[in-house]
Amino acid sequence: MKLYYSPGACSLADHIAMHEAGMNFDRVKVDFKTRLTQDGKPFDDINPKGYVPVVEFDDGKRLTENIAILSWVAQKSPSLAPSGDDGNLRLLETLAFISTEIHKQFGRVFRPSSDAEASAAREKIGQRFALIAKMMRGDYLFGDKMSVADAYLFTMLTWARKMGVDMPAELQAFYARMRERPAVKLAFEHEGLE
Repeated sequence: MKLYYSPGACSLADHIAMHEAGMNFDRVKVDFKTRLTQDGKPFDDINPKGYVPVVEFDDGKRLTENIAILSWVAQKSPSLAPSGDDGNLRLLETLAFISTEIHKQFGRVFRPSSDAEASAAREKIGQRFALIAKMMRGDYLFGDKMSVADAYLFTMLTWARKMGVDMPAELQAFYARMRERPAVKLAFEHEGLE
């Protein structure tokens, strides 16, 4: 199995989650300037959508999109999903919120068409961070144990720190807790983010 990633990109969430799940996988770095993988293959042949993450299974099938990959990881490692009758639904709900309401806004911070657009995106992200901080049920999003959604939120907070986007104290503490997890340290090491 392979994870196609770009250092510090949203694929970091999948990288962390897969380590948390104890999965055995190879990592293939993608260079978006050249559009090539580290072994010289055209990345657009691997994912015509043109972006990471991509998980390639041993049979050659591929899975893309954070929500899909993180849901798959949680299926394979149920300890990384919230428990209860509606646990899977709550996980999908939270992954969708992070994807559409936070992740998507960062595009306007990284590549704004104007200062006003960047400012509006930062404000929206701040509002969403405040909301998600209130939704937390403990040290992690769903209580006292980490889920795949926490890996995704952590990745968004990594971007916030890089881009100087404010975050509530609860999320700063969450970031610090996550940063100490062995799976996070290993993913950072593999991606050269130290």
